[in-house]
Formats: sequence, structure tokens, C-alpha cells
Amino acid sequence: MLDSLHIENVAVVKETDLTFSPGFTVLTGETGAGKSIIVDSVNLLLGVRSSRELIRSGETAATVSGSFSVPDPSFAELLGEYGLPPEEDGTFLLQRTITKDGKSSVRGNGRPMTVSAQKEIAARLIAIHGQHENQFFLDPKNHIRYLDRFAEDEAERKAYEEVYRKYRSQRLQLKELSRSENEKAQLIDLLTYQIREIDRARVRAGEEDELRERRAKLQNAEWIRERVKPVRDLVSPSDGKESTVSSLERAADAAEQLAAFYPEAAGYAEQLRGFAIEIEDLSETVSGFAGNTEEDPTAALDAIEERLEQLARLRKKYGSSEAEILSFRDQAKCRLDEIEQSALKKQILLEENKKTAQDLVLAASVLTEKRAASGRILAERIQEELRFLDMDKVRFSVSVAPKEGNTFTEDGRDAVEFLISTNPGEPLKPLEKIASGGELSRIMLAAKCVLAASESMRALIFDEVDTGVSGKTSQKIGTKLKQLADSGCQVICVTHSAQIASQADVHLLISKTEEEGRAFTSVRELSFRERVAELARIMGGSELTDTVLAAAEELLVSGQNRMY
Repeated sequence: MLDSLHIENVAVVKETDLTFSPGFTVLTGETGAGKSIIVDSVNLLLGVRSSRELIRSGETAATVSGSFSVPDPSFAELLGEYGLPPEEDGTFLLQRTITKDGKSSVRGNGRPMTVSAQKEIAARLIAIHGQHENQFFLDPKNHIRYLDRFAEDEAERKAYEEVYRKYRSQRLQLKELSRSENEKAQLIDLLTYQIREIDRARVRAGEEDELRERRAKLQNAEWIRERVKPVRDLVSPSDGKESTVSSLERAADAAEQLAAFYPEAAGYAEQLRGFAIEIEDLSETVSGFAGNTEEDPTAALDAIEERLEQLARLRKKYGSSEAEILSFRDQAKCRLDEIEQSALKKQILLEENKKTAQDLVLAASVLTEKRAASGRILAERIQEELRFLDMDKVRFSVSVAPKEGNTFTEDGRDAVEFLISTNPGEPLKPLEKIASGGELSRIMLAAKCVLAASESMRALIFDEVDTGVSGKTSQKIGTKLKQLADSGCQVICVTHSAQIASQADVHLLISKTEEEGRAFTSVRELSFRERVAELARIMGGSELTDTVLAAAEELLVSGQNRMY
């Protein structure tokens, strides 16, 4: 519910505050007093594109603030999603400021908001039913929303949407599996070539590091051999002299001979032979560092370079390391297996999709039946409301037919459209091609009365609802607005009709004054006597005769159905 509205520097309004009550409120005033400013201000809160022309002359910015009672827990959850929790007293303050330089800012409870957040949140709080809303009502694309709201078919729609998403997913998978045979053959050839190239190369993880290490040894083979030679000479000296090992063995023999006189010398002999064995083992190991002295290092280096180049080519194609190359190969093999098995997968998926298609048809049929039944009821109720609003010759119908090509979309397979015939004998035709402005306002009001339950959480502002209608019909429009308010909606109506104004719970007067050559607009609530005078002005113009005043008082008393 809209609790209050603060308007600052909008058109001729310098600064004004409006307080709204539950129920039915009307705003009246002389032509040019600024009634449209109220609607323009609310449109700013709704996120409608602003014009700098709205800013009061001489001012740099205009601001509109609306204080709302948070309607329900789901709305509080919506605010929470945007990080905008309501105040402790359950209210929500929406504020928008526009400036002369074309900038606009929006705040919710003092916190900055995006325009998209503003539009979504404001749409849950308030709605203006004027020319813009009428155009929305005329557009056939929106008729399915009105019908679904009335049908309360959320469960059926969710069931359908779930099957539809599954159906779409399966169709996308089938499309992937149903590539052209030529394209599939090309992909099989490519994957087979890649796998074969990696397999033939016999790539091993860590091989490149090993090759680089071996290449470094071969490139320094002569240097290594020079360092190995002294160790090798301990066993096989190159100068023909006695080796260290031979000297140790000869010394061991001598020590054994000494054992005849010195028994402990036998142990020394054993140690000397042990030294000889260790030197032989050490020399053999170190000699291995030099490799085969007969090996041609040039040929070995050529082989290593060739292998390194091969691995480099594979890295450019398949990955930055041997591990990545092997991983690419495994993935290619899996992809190849999938393609080769796609025929079987496709057949299985086709069977599953066939079953899902049947489920989709069933879910869509359930939704269609719910819509069709609700459409008949909606049409009957709107037509009943139209008869009350002096449109008894009008026939209203809700068409629920298969979409063109009998296609399925996210909202089902139904094309919903409101049809109308305004004159006897004329066929039903699309609403957008038949209704005039005055007729459309009443049709819209009739629809709102029928859809009142779904609108009860929003403040409804009606603008130009009495356009082109007689006093008798205005009386009935007022009755319907009052009934709409009594059903739980907050109804605010800008009107030129005394018959409508007489039935409001609260009557606000918009007036314009001039001070020091500047125009100022203000708004105030009228007392009973002031309401009589305002109704008389609307009925009789500037001549407030006793007769007109008496008629106005009678109209107000009748509209209120009680005395003040």
C-alpha cells in the first residue's frame, strides 16, 4: 500500500506531501492545477524514462519519494535479494531524483538501487492504469499473463516447464549427435590421426628431461673421460706401470708371509685385499661415467636432437608437456569412442525423447484445459462487469488456441488473445482493433475488478478512467472502483467526474496558486462541506448556485451511503 508521497520541484509543485489511506481515494482539481503531476511523479517511481522538462523552472533537480507498507513475506524476500530489507516498522521508502544534466538516481530505504531493481520492486508496489497500461492490455502477447494470473495455474505451469526443459535438453543433445555424416567422418579421421601420431611417438612422461641430461653428458664426453682416467688407472694404468690394485695384492701376499712370525699380520693382509676389491669396484663405477669409449658421440647427439625436435612438434600441437600430450591423447580417444558409439546413443536418446514428447503434450494439454476453462469464466465475469458499466451489447471472449505451427514454447503451446465485439451482429475481433479509448478504459476496469484478488497487494492508480462516458456510466465506474477498493485493493483515481468522486472514501483537492509571479501546486484533503463545494464546481462550473450545491450534497450523501 502507498502510505505517502513526497514531491519536490516537479513541474509547478515546489514541495508537497500527500498521505494516502486504504480504500478508495480520488484526486480532483481545476484544469491545469497539476493533477497529471501526481501521475508523472508516480511514473518516476516506477522507473519510467524521465524528462528534464519535469524539473521545476529555476531548480537543478526534482525528487519523488514514496513510502509503502511492505505487502507480504514474498515481497520482503525480493527486497532481501537486492540487499534492501524493509524498515523495522515494515515500510519501504522508494526515492528517485532527476537532475538538469540528465542524470537519475534511485534509492531504496536510503541505499542505491539499479534501474532494473527499481522497476521490478516498484511494479510489485503500485500500478498506473492509464494510457500506458491500456496499451499493455491491448497487446496480445500479454494476454496469457492476465489469464494465468486469473487461472492460478502455477502448479500446472511449473509441471509443464519442467518437462519442457527436459525436452529441449534432449533435442539439443540429439542435434549434437545428428551432425552430417561428412562432418562426422572428418572428425573421426582427425581424431584417429592425432591418436596414431601420439602413439607412434611412444611419448613417456619425463623423457625430454632425460634426453637433455644425456645430451649434456655427450656434449662433455671428452671432459668427463679426462676426469675418469685417473680413477681407471688405479686398476689399469695406461703407462704400463704396476696398478694400485696390483700393488695392494702384492702387499697382501707379503703380509701373509709375515704372519708366520707375526700372527696379527694376517689381518692386515685381509684388509689390503679388501682395499683392492673396493678400488676395483669404485674404478668400474666411475669408468661407467665415461660410457663406452668406442661410442660415436656425434651419432648419439644427432639421435637425441631428432627426438627432442619430434617432442617439440607434438608439444606445439597437443600440450606443453609429455603429460599434457598424453592427456590430449586420452581425451581424443574418449571423443572418438563417443562418436563411434553415437549411433547407439542417438537411438536410446530418440526413444527417451519420444517419451518426453508424450509427457510434454500431456503437460501442455493439462495447462491448455486449465486455461480454456478459466478463459471461459474470465470472459463471463468481464462481460458481466461490462454489462454493469453500460456495455451490455459487448461480447467478450478469451481465445485459447494452438500457437502457429502448433509449436511448444516456455509458456506452453497456447496462443491466448482477448476478442471483443462492441456491436450486435459483428463478429469477435482482436481487442486492439476494436475498442475505442473510452471503451478500453471500461474494459480495463472490468478486467481489474475480476482480477482484483491478484492485485490486492498493489496500489492501483486510475487515470482517465472516465474519459468519454456519461454521468450515469461514471456513477457505475465509481461503484466498481469502490468495490475494487472494498475487495482489498488500494484505489487512487484522478478524475473529472463528480459521480466517481462522490463515492470515494477520501477526496484530495489539487489546487494551484500564484505567489510573486510563480505558480505553486498543493494538495489537501477535503472535509464533507468542502467536498460538496468541489462536486458542485465539477457539476456546474464556477456558478455554485444553491441548486447545484444541493444536488452535489445529495450526490455525495448517496455516494457515501451515510451522513457525515
